Amino acid sequence: MDVAYLQSRCISSPIRLPSRPLSVFPRVSSHSILQKSNVFRAIRHRNFCLASGADTLIAGSRKEDGKSHASGNKKADEFEDLKSWLHSKGLPPCKVVLNEKPSHDQKHRPIHYVAASEDLEEGDVAFSVPISLVVTLERVLGNETIAELLTTNKLSELACLALYLMYEKKQGKKSFWYPFIRELDRQRGRGQLAVESPLLWSEDELAYLTGSPTKAAVLERAEGIKKEYNELDTVWFMSGSLFQQYPYDIPTEAFPFEIFKQAFVAVQSCVVHLQKVSLARRFALVPLGPPLLAYKSNCKAMLTAVEGVVQLIVDRPYKAGESIVIWCGPQPNSRLLINYGFVDEDNPYDRILVEASLNTEDPQYHDKRMVVQRNGKLAVQVFQVYAGKEKEAVSDMLPYLRLGYVSDPSEMQSVISSEGPICPVSPCMERAVLDQLSDYFKGRLAAYPTTLHEDETLLADSRLDPKKRVATQLVKLEKKMLNACLQATIELMNQLPDDTISPCPAPYAPHLK
Repeated sequence: MDVAYLQSRCISSPIRLPSRPLSVFPRVSSHSILQKSNVFRAIRHRNFCLASGADTLIAGSRKEDGKSHASGNKKADEFEDLKSWLHSKGLPPCKVVLNEKPSHDQKHRPIHYVAASEDLEEGDVAFSVPISLVVTLERVLGNETIAELLTTNKLSELACLALYLMYEKKQGKKSFWYPFIRELDRQRGRGQLAVESPLLWSEDELAYLTGSPTKAAVLERAEGIKKEYNELDTVWFMSGSLFQQYPYDIPTEAFPFEIFKQAFVAVQSCVVHLQKVSLARRFALVPLGPPLLAYKSNCKAMLTAVEGVVQLIVDRPYKAGESIVIWCGPQPNSRLLINYGFVDEDNPYDRILVEASLNTEDPQYHDKRMVVQRNGKLAVQVFQVYAGKEKEAVSDMLPYLRLGYVSDPSEMQSVISSEGPICPVSPCMERAVLDQLSDYFKGRLAAYPTTLHEDETLLADSRLDPKKRVATQLVKLEKKMLNACLQATIELMNQLPDDTISPCPAPYAPHLK
């Protein structure tokens, strides 16, 4: 079992719950922490060595290579599968089965997915998982102690769930969650495309995202995971009532960072945000849920907490054997890739961002900031450009940019006294604004090493590496939105009364990034 792949997914960045008072819990002083750390260092060092050498704690262990693949499968078959285990622990009869499809990488085992076991109609309950079989913060921490961990304000819910499963994994078959953890290991954080999150890609693989803001977002998220890892020991010591069954296994000595990151990414790839439940149950790992369920942006079905169970009511008919899908929330493709390792070509929530900011060196900066705030904008304003609505987005940017070009104090006074985001617009000013926008979109497109045509050619190759394929899908869709914005800008330029007009000078033009 490849334990290292307790990876996680989530969300754009770790979400924190409100802190609570900690008066009822004992704290550990820094002196006693250090003393305790020294006392048990030898024991922890021994445990770390054992953990590092154990198959169940190393991602991509020897069982993942081609020679031992068959024997690894045979050994795994000795244990009951996830669905059988769930039924033995109280899962009522359901209308789904676990099927499998091959991995793109022959070194890795096939991934499982939830499919209809019979024909389903819209509104049918596919399954109902008892809350006792769902991993939540309440299960990890208990009602009394949840505040103790969260008050430290240093560890996210995802990190907490990942750490819990890592400790449970060390228990091996003694852990109640062993069959579920074994299934998560098998999935290795891979969703419906069997592709891991870019958080686990190599530097060469991340180069597939060159030109896309997603690359920087991946690096930023990875740095955030590293910061959480560095806080694990502090939280572990300060939370004396937590993880009592592992008294000597200090996190950073029991688990190297790479193992924690893989666990974090795995949890991120399958955590569900339940609605209308207590905070302690909001973040949940649901057996039979993601990544066994495929995500779809235009789906309406969701996992829902109802009277002691988490159930799935399908939103469309299915034939027996068809993969079942659920809604992934209003997430752009950049988040879908980072969180779940896939891109949805039909994503109605896909978008790119354009950040505009007023020039702080402008003598009239404060007046302009007052005007934009009065009209619901900020001095540093992020405009969201949704796929298919690029013209509307460009139109939304224009009043903001025009304001940045106003330089005459009397014109500024006219703007201040106006009711809406109205600026006096001369042809030369409009030319300057549109020129800046046009250059901006051209610059972003030029940052990609490939063109749209080259992307289409790459995607037509059935032998294309899966990671490169999903990255190419992402950058292709980003380029389509940028191209649409550029075309909308050019159309506006062509509508000017005289295309020979020279742009007005702009000593304090707004910034675009």
